Amino acid sequence: MKNWPSSAKSPSDSPAGPASNSVVEIEERVRYSETDQMGVAHNKSYFEWFELGRTEFCRLRGLPYKDIEAQGFYLVVVEAFCRYRKPLRYDQLFLIRTTLREATAKKVVFDYEIMSQDQRGLIASGYTVHIATNAEGEVRFLPESILRRISGSSNQARAPFSSR
Repeated sequence: MKNWPSSAKSPSDSPAGPASNSVVEIEERVRYSETDQMGVAHNKSYFEWFELGRTEFCRLRGLPYKDIEAQGFYLVVVEAFCRYRKPLRYDQLFLIRTTLREATAKKVVFDYEIMSQDQRGLIASGYTVHIATNAEGEVRFLPESILRRISGSSNQARAPFSSR
């Protein structure tokens, strides 16, 4: 996943360290409400699946979003990109692969791949860039304790999670 028009850095520029290359993979199924009249997954659904992957990534690092918010921080999406390659259809199983590209006090960048369930085909790929704010929407720097956990420095990622 490279050559995207982004303010995000390439994976090799990441200060998050080698643990940031860990992949969190979850299995999902295209729901009827996520499709258009022809049974094809709507483009907006991919960003919701990215959010699901990101949420589970953080949870498996021992840092559920609710814990980040309890500390007074909100990870706000400031940039999102998705490259669609193949359609997903109603009731089709697929995998969401999430990796951490970068985690600094100023921003966090996640990369995503939506794969066919048999892992033979890339359906879509993308990324999101986040900044931290407080409850009033003021930009804040993430503390080292959150950065260590999200980058995997203090907690090893657990086994992949399946919500189905």
